[in-house]
Amino acid sequence: MPENDTDSWEYSLYVPNDPRAVTVSRRTLRAVLALHGLAGVTDTAELLATELVANAVGHQKGPAALRVRWRDGVLRIGAWDADPEPPGPPGRFEELGDAEEGRGLAIVRACSDLWGWQPLSRSGHHGKYVWCELAGL
Repeated sequence: MPENDTDSWEYSLYVPNDPRAVTVSRRTLRAVLALHGLAGVTDTAELLATELVANAVGHQKGPAALRVRWRDGVLRIGAWDADPEPPGPPGRFEELGDAEEGRGLAIVRACSDLWGWQPLSRSGHHGKYVWCELAGL
């Protein structure tokens, strides 16, 4: 666990619309979590970040970003993309079986404590932010 869990921090990594952005995001997240003493949640956090960033770069043509925030014992992982359309509702992971699509948000829903999305419009940038949280760390 973090040395001082009252400290809060946040990182953002902007990535191009490129399938390799998922790997870059995952490796960056691993380094951030190790630096802050959160290596114990790395596997779950990487899975969540992979799904969020893959959706962000896979379902639109613009840039994307990974955001990671620690505050009050809660790790929030999110992905921004330039498409303002809301994400489709996640199915129940148990019901998706061998489906080749539609599993990303179901995985996020199943593996996180809380998830959601919000439309964004800042500094001329439009889009959405899809996030999830791992609480009680």
